[in-house]
Amino acid sequence: MAGAQVYDGYTLFCHTYERPEDGEGGVAHMHLIDMDGKPLHEWTAQTAVQYLTLLPDGNLLYSTRDRSPIEKTGLREVDPAGNVVWSYHCRIDHDYRVLDSGNLLIHCVMDKMAPAIGPELKRCPYFIEVTRQKQVLWEWFGEQHFEDLRRCLGGERSEYVLERIRADYPFDWAHNNTGQSLPDTAAAARDQRFAPGNILFSYRSLDTIGVIERATGEIVWAWGPGVLDGQHQPTLMPDGRILVFDNGTRRRWSRVLIVDPLAEEVVWEYRAEPQEAFFSAYISGAQLLPNGNLLVCEGGAGHLFEVTPDKQVVWDYRSPHPSQHGIYRATRYSPEYVQPLLRRAGR
Repeated sequence: MAGAQVYDGYTLFCHTYERPEDGEGGVAHMHLIDMDGKPLHEWTAQTAVQYLTLLPDGNLLYSTRDRSPIEKTGLREVDPAGNVVWSYHCRIDHDYRVLDSGNLLIHCVMDKMAPAIGPELKRCPYFIEVTRQKQVLWEWFGEQHFEDLRRCLGGERSEYVLERIRADYPFDWAHNNTGQSLPDTAAAARDQRFAPGNILFSYRSLDTIGVIERATGEIVWAWGPGVLDGQHQPTLMPDGRILVFDNGTRRRWSRVLIVDPLAEEVVWEYRAEPQEAFFSAYISGAQLLPNGNLLVCEGGAGHLFEVTPDKQVVWDYRSPHPSQHGIYRATRYSPEYVQPLLRRAGR
Protein backbone atom coordinates (compact mmCIF):
# COMPACT_ATOMS: atom_id res chain seq x y z
CA MET A 1 0.00 0.00 0.00
CA ALA A 2 1.34 3.43 -0.94
CA GLY A 3 -0.08 6.92 -0.54
CA ALA A 4 0.49 10.22 -2.31
CA GLN A 5 2.98 11.52 0.26
CA VAL A 6 5.50 8.69 -0.05
CA TYR A 7 9.18 9.14 -0.83
CA ASP A 8 9.51 7.28 -4.13
CA GLY A 9 12.39 4.83 -4.36
CA TYR A 10 13.54 1.28 -3.78
CA THR A 11 13.82 -0.52 -0.44
CA LEU A 12 16.67 -2.86 0.47
CA PHE A 13 16.33 -5.54 3.15
CA CYS A 14 17.19 -9.11 4.11
CA HIS A 15 15.79 -11.57 6.61
CA THR A 16 18.45 -12.24 9.20
CA TYR A 17 18.69 -15.81 10.42
CA GLU A 18 20.20 -17.13 13.62
CA ARG A 19 22.42 -19.52 11.63
CA PRO A 20 22.90 -20.03 7.87
CA GLU A 21 21.00 -23.33 8.00
CA ASP A 22 17.92 -21.52 9.35
CA GLY A 23 17.42 -19.86 5.98
CA GLU A 24 15.91 -21.35 2.87
CA GLY A 25 18.37 -24.12 2.07
CA GLY A 26 21.09 -22.27 3.99
CA VAL A 27 20.91 -19.34 1.55
CA ALA A 28 20.34 -15.72 2.51
CA HIS A 29 18.18 -13.73 0.08
CA MET A 30 18.77 -9.98 -0.08
CA HIS A 31 15.93 -8.06 -1.71
CA LEU A 32 15.58 -4.69 -3.43
CA ILE A 33 11.88 -3.96 -3.99
CA ASP A 34 9.90 -1.17 -5.67
CA MET A 35 7.09 0.85 -4.10
CA ASP A 36 4.57 -1.85 -5.06
CA GLY A 37 6.62 -4.47 -3.21
CA LYS A 38 7.76 -6.11 -6.44
CA PRO A 39 11.35 -7.43 -6.57
CA LEU A 40 13.73 -5.28 -8.59
CA HIS A 41 16.93 -7.18 -7.81
CA GLU A 42 18.07 -9.97 -5.54
CA TRP A 43 21.39 -11.23 -4.25
CA THR A 44 22.03 -14.51 -2.45
CA ALA A 45 24.76 -15.62 -0.08
CA GLN A 46 25.74 -18.93 1.49
CA THR A 47 25.79 -17.42 4.95
CA ALA A 48 23.55 -15.67 7.46
CA VAL A 49 23.41 -11.95 6.58
CA GLN A 50 22.56 -9.01 8.81
CA TYR A 51 23.15 -5.46 7.49
CA LEU A 52 23.19 -4.31 3.84
CA THR A 53 24.42 -1.21 2.02
CA LEU A 54 23.96 -0.49 -1.69
CA LEU A 55 27.12 1.25 -2.87
CA PRO A 56 27.08 4.09 -5.43
CA ASP A 57 28.57 1.88 -8.18
CA GLY A 58 25.83 -0.75 -7.82
CA ASN A 59 27.79 -3.23 -5.72
CA LEU A 60 26.35 -4.47 -2.44
CA LEU A 61 28.19 -4.51 0.91
CA TYR A 62 26.86 -6.84 3.58
CA SER A 63 27.85 -8.12 7.00
CA THR A 64 27.48 -11.63 8.32
CA ARG A 65 25.18 -12.42 11.22
CA ASP A 66 26.72 -11.67 14.62
CA ARG A 67 26.33 -15.35 15.56
CA SER A 68 27.83 -16.74 12.34
CA PRO A 69 30.75 -19.19 12.73
CA ILE A 70 33.87 -17.14 13.52
CA GLU A 71 35.82 -18.49 10.54
CA LYS A 72 33.16 -17.09 8.18
CA THR A 73 32.44 -13.72 9.79
CA GLY A 74 33.08 -10.28 8.36
CA LEU A 75 32.20 -7.92 5.53
CA ARG A 76 31.72 -8.88 1.89
CA GLU A 77 31.24 -6.74 -1.19
CA VAL A 78 29.49 -8.38 -4.13
CA ASP A 79 28.76 -7.22 -7.68
CA PRO A 80 25.21 -7.26 -9.14
CA ALA A 81 25.63 -10.93 -10.04
CA GLY A 82 26.60 -11.81 -6.47
CA ASN A 83 30.32 -12.40 -7.06
CA VAL A 84 32.50 -11.47 -4.08
CA VAL A 85 34.88 -8.68 -5.14
CA TRP A 86 36.20 -7.69 -1.69
CA SER A 87 36.00 -9.06 1.83
CA TYR A 88 37.31 -8.33 5.32
CA HIS A 89 37.48 -11.04 7.96
CA CYS A 90 36.62 -9.73 11.43
CA ARG A 91 34.27 -10.51 14.27
CA ILE A 92 31.75 -7.97 13.04
CA ASP A 93 28.74 -7.29 15.22
CA HIS A 94 25.57 -5.50 14.08
CA ASP A 95 26.90 -2.36 12.39
CA TYR A 96 29.40 -0.87 9.97
CA ARG A 97 29.50 2.42 8.07
CA VAL A 98 31.21 3.53 4.86
CA LEU A 99 32.95 6.82 5.70
CA ASP A 100 33.33 9.79 3.35
CA SER A 101 36.99 8.81 2.91
CA GLY A 102 35.97 5.37 1.65
CA ASN A 103 37.30 3.75 4.82
CA LEU A 104 35.05 1.56 6.91
CA LEU A 105 34.00 2.07 10.52
CA ILE A 106 33.22 -1.42 11.82
CA HIS A 107 31.76 -2.47 15.13
CA CYS A 108 33.16 -5.77 16.38
CA VAL A 109 33.10 -7.64 19.67
CA MET A 110 35.86 -9.05 21.86
CA ASP A 111 35.37 -11.59 24.64
CA LYS A 112 37.80 -10.76 27.45
CA MET A 113 38.22 -10.16 31.13
CA ALA A 114 37.14 -6.66 32.21
CA PRO A 115 37.48 -6.42 36.02
CA ALA A 116 36.28 -2.80 36.07
CA ILE A 117 32.88 -4.01 34.87
CA GLY A 118 32.61 -7.23 36.85
CA PRO A 119 34.00 -10.71 37.42
CA GLU A 120 34.38 -13.42 34.79
CA LEU A 121 34.30 -13.19 31.01
CA LYS A 122 32.70 -10.17 29.31
CA ARG A 123 31.68 -9.45 25.72
CA CYS A 124 32.96 -5.97 24.97
CA PRO A 125 32.28 -3.51 22.13
CA TYR A 126 35.24 -2.82 19.84
CA PHE A 127 35.34 -0.25 17.02
CA ILE A 128 37.91 -0.18 14.23
CA GLU A 129 38.46 2.02 11.18
CA VAL A 130 40.05 0.16 8.28
CA THR A 131 41.09 1.16 4.78
CA ARG A 132 40.13 -0.74 1.66
CA GLN A 133 43.72 -2.04 1.75
CA LYS A 134 42.81 -3.56 5.15
CA GLN A 135 45.03 -1.32 7.26
CA VAL A 136 43.66 -0.62 10.74
CA LEU A 137 43.82 3.15 11.35
CA TRP A 138 41.95 3.46 14.66
CA GLU A 139 40.70 1.23 17.47
CA TRP A 140 38.37 1.81 20.41
CA PHE A 141 37.80 -0.58 23.31
CA GLY A 142 34.51 -0.17 25.16
CA GLU A 143 35.61 -1.66 28.48
CA GLN A 144 38.31 1.02 28.78
CA HIS A 145 35.64 3.73 28.84
CA PHE A 146 33.12 2.27 31.26
CA GLU A 147 33.81 4.97 33.83
CA ASP A 148 33.30 7.64 31.13
CA LEU A 149 29.85 6.16 30.56
CA ARG A 150 28.96 6.17 34.25
CA ARG A 151 30.22 9.74 34.67
CA CYS A 152 28.11 10.99 31.75
CA LEU A 153 25.00 9.28 33.07
CA GLY A 154 25.53 10.22 36.71
CA GLY A 155 23.52 9.46 39.82
CA GLU A 156 20.59 7.06 39.54
CA ARG A 157 21.20 6.36 35.85
CA SER A 158 24.74 5.23 36.60
CA GLU A 159 23.44 2.93 39.33
CA TYR A 160 20.81 1.62 36.89
CA VAL A 161 23.62 0.56 34.55
CA LEU A 162 25.45 -1.31 37.29
CA GLU A 163 22.27 -3.13 38.33
CA ARG A 164 21.42 -4.09 34.73
CA ILE A 165 24.84 -5.66 34.31
CA ARG A 166 24.71 -7.45 37.67
CA ALA A 167 21.16 -8.77 37.35
CA ASP A 168 20.55 -9.23 33.62
CA TYR A 169 23.67 -8.94 31.44
CA PRO A 170 26.79 -10.11 33.30
CA PHE A 171 28.34 -11.33 30.01
CA ASP A 172 26.98 -9.27 27.07
CA TRP A 173 26.92 -6.11 29.18
CA ALA A 174 26.71 -3.54 26.35
CA HIS A 175 25.36 -5.27 23.22
CA ASN A 176 26.12 -2.26 21.04
CA ASN A 177 24.13 -2.19 17.78
CA THR A 178 25.11 1.17 16.22
CA GLY A 179 28.19 3.08 15.10
CA GLN A 180 27.28 6.29 13.26
CA SER A 181 30.15 8.65 12.42
CA LEU A 182 28.42 11.96 13.08
CA PRO A 183 27.75 14.34 10.18
CA ASP A 184 27.95 18.11 10.50
CA THR A 185 24.63 19.13 12.07
CA ALA A 186 22.99 21.93 14.02
CA ALA A 187 23.90 20.14 17.26
CA ALA A 188 27.63 20.52 16.57
CA ALA A 189 27.32 24.31 16.35
CA ARG A 190 25.79 24.35 19.83
CA ASP A 191 27.82 21.61 21.51
CA GLN A 192 31.16 20.15 20.42
CA ARG A 193 30.29 16.80 21.92
CA PHE A 194 28.31 16.30 18.69
CA ALA A 195 31.14 17.41 16.38
CA PRO A 196 31.49 15.74 12.97
CA GLY A 197 33.43 12.49 13.15
CA ASN A 198 32.44 11.65 16.70
CA ILE A 199 30.63 8.32 16.99
CA LEU A 200 27.07 7.66 18.12
CA PHE A 201 26.57 4.25 19.75
CA SER A 202 23.69 2.25 21.23
CA TYR A 203 24.19 -0.03 24.23
CA ARG A 204 21.00 -2.04 24.03
CA SER A 205 21.64 -4.04 27.22
CA LEU A 206 21.84 -0.80 29.20
CA ASP A 207 19.00 1.14 27.48
CA THR A 208 21.62 3.78 26.69
CA ILE A 209 22.78 5.74 23.66
CA GLY A 210 25.91 7.87 23.69
CA VAL A 211 28.68 9.68 21.83
CA ILE A 212 32.39 8.85 21.64
CA GLU A 213 34.77 11.75 21.03
CA ARG A 214 36.89 10.45 18.18
CA ALA A 215 40.05 12.43 19.07
CA THR A 216 40.30 11.27 22.69
CA GLY A 217 38.20 8.09 22.73
CA GLU A 218 36.23 9.39 25.71
CA ILE A 219 32.47 8.93 26.00
CA VAL A 220 31.28 12.54 26.23
CA TRP A 221 27.48 12.18 26.20
CA ALA A 222 25.10 9.41 27.28
CA TRP A 223 21.36 9.20 27.84
CA GLY A 224 18.48 6.76 27.93
CA PRO A 225 18.02 4.80 31.19
CA GLY A 226 14.46 5.23 32.40
CA VAL A 227 13.23 6.25 28.93
CA LEU A 228 14.62 3.78 26.39
CA ASP A 229 13.98 0.05 26.45
CA GLY A 230 16.19 -2.15 24.25
CA GLN A 231 16.63 0.49 21.49
CA HIS A 232 18.17 0.23 18.00
CA GLN A 233 19.67 2.47 15.31
CA PRO A 234 19.94 5.94 16.89
CA THR A 235 20.78 8.41 14.11
CA LEU A 236 21.82 12.04 14.42
CA MET A 237 19.64 13.96 11.94
CA PRO A 238 20.62 17.16 10.05
CA ASP A 239 18.65 19.32 12.52
CA GLY A 240 20.75 17.99 15.41
CA ARG A 241 18.08 15.75 16.91
CA ILE A 242 18.39 11.97 17.31
CA LEU A 243 16.02 9.48 15.69
CA VAL A 244 15.81 6.13 17.51
CA PHE A 245 13.71 2.97 17.37
CA ASP A 246 12.70 2.24 20.97
CA ASN A 247 11.86 -1.47 20.98
CA GLY A 248 10.07 -1.66 24.33
CA THR A 249 11.42 -5.15 24.92
CA ARG A 250 10.17 -5.31 28.50
CA ARG A 251 7.06 -3.14 28.21
CA ARG A 252 5.89 -5.17 25.12
CA TRP A 253 5.19 -2.35 22.68
CA SER A 254 7.46 -0.31 20.41
CA ARG A 255 7.69 3.33 19.41
CA VAL A 256 9.84 5.59 17.24
CA LEU A 257 11.30 8.64 18.99
CA ILE A 258 12.98 11.89 18.07
CA VAL A 259 15.13 13.17 20.92
CA ASP A 260 16.68 16.57 21.54
CA PRO A 261 20.09 15.44 22.86
CA LEU A 262 20.99 18.80 24.43
CA ALA A 263 17.72 19.09 26.35
CA GLU A 264 17.70 15.29 26.83
CA GLU A 265 14.00 15.06 26.12
CA VAL A 266 11.68 13.34 23.66
CA VAL A 267 10.21 15.86 21.20
CA TRP A 268 8.30 13.51 18.84
CA GLU A 269 6.91 10.01 19.18
CA TYR A 270 5.15 7.49 16.95
CA ARG A 271 3.26 4.58 18.46
CA ALA A 272 0.35 2.46 17.23
CA GLU A 273 -3.26 2.45 18.38
CA PRO A 274 -3.63 0.16 20.22
CA GLN A 275 0.02 0.45 21.16
CA GLU A 276 0.52 -3.33 21.36
CA ALA A 277 -0.16 -3.54 17.59
CA PHE A 278 3.35 -2.19 16.90
CA PHE A 279 6.00 -4.30 18.60
CA SER A 280 9.38 -5.81 17.84
CA ALA A 281 11.29 -6.99 20.90
CA TYR A 282 14.60 -7.01 19.01
CA ILE A 283 16.37 -5.78 15.82
CA SER A 284 14.44 -3.02 13.89
CA GLY A 285 15.17 0.62 13.06
CA ALA A 286 14.03 3.82 11.36
CA GLN A 287 15.46 5.91 8.51
CA LEU A 288 14.83 9.62 7.94
CA LEU A 289 13.84 10.09 4.29
CA PRO A 290 14.63 13.21 2.23
CA ASN A 291 10.97 14.33 2.27
CA GLY A 292 10.86 14.25 6.09
CA ASN A 293 9.00 10.95 6.35
CA LEU A 294 10.38 7.97 8.26
CA LEU A 295 10.89 4.47 6.91
CA VAL A 296 10.24 2.18 9.88
CA CYS A 297 11.42 -1.42 10.13
CA GLU A 298 9.35 -3.42 12.61
CA GLY A 299 11.92 -6.15 12.35
CA GLY A 300 10.48 -9.04 14.31
CA ALA A 301 7.25 -8.93 12.30
CA GLY A 302 8.97 -8.53 8.90
CA HIS A 303 6.96 -5.32 8.56
CA LEU A 304 8.13 -2.12 6.84
CA PHE A 305 6.14 1.11 6.68
CA GLU A 306 6.58 4.80 5.91
CA VAL A 307 5.08 7.39 8.25
CA THR A 308 4.76 11.16 7.86
CA PRO A 309 5.68 13.74 10.53
CA ASP A 310 1.96 14.00 11.36
CA LYS A 311 1.94 10.21 11.93
CA GLN A 312 0.05 9.07 8.83
CA VAL A 313 1.16 5.72 7.40
CA VAL A 314 1.56 6.28 3.64
CA TRP A 315 3.34 3.06 2.62
CA ASP A 316 2.97 -0.40 4.13
CA TYR A 317 4.74 -3.64 3.28
CA ARG A 318 4.79 -7.04 4.95
CA SER A 319 7.43 -9.43 3.71
CA PRO A 320 5.99 -12.57 2.10
CA HIS A 321 9.20 -14.47 2.77
CA PRO A 322 9.45 -16.98 5.62
CA SER A 323 11.37 -15.49 8.50
CA GLN A 324 13.28 -17.07 11.34
CA HIS A 325 14.64 -13.87 12.81
CA GLY A 326 12.93 -10.98 11.05
CA ILE A 327 14.44 -8.02 9.19
CA TYR A 328 17.37 -6.36 10.93
CA ARG A 329 17.15 -3.03 9.06
CA ALA A 330 15.74 -1.63 5.84
CA THR A 331 16.99 1.25 3.69
CA ARG A 332 15.19 3.30 1.02
CA TYR A 333 17.23 4.53 -1.97
CA SER A 334 16.20 7.07 -4.61
CA PRO A 335 15.62 5.93 -8.23
CA GLU A 336 18.68 7.94 -9.29
CA TYR A 337 20.93 6.22 -6.75
CA VAL A 338 19.86 2.77 -7.98
CA GLN A 339 20.60 3.49 -11.66
CA PRO A 340 24.21 2.13 -11.66
CA LEU A 341 22.93 -1.19 -10.33
CA LEU A 342 20.22 -1.37 -12.99
CA ARG A 343 22.65 -0.54 -15.80
CA ARG A 344 25.13 -3.18 -14.70
CA ALA A 345 22.33 -5.72 -14.24
CA GLY A 346 21.12 -5.03 -17.81
CA ARG A 347 17.78 -3.53 -16.81
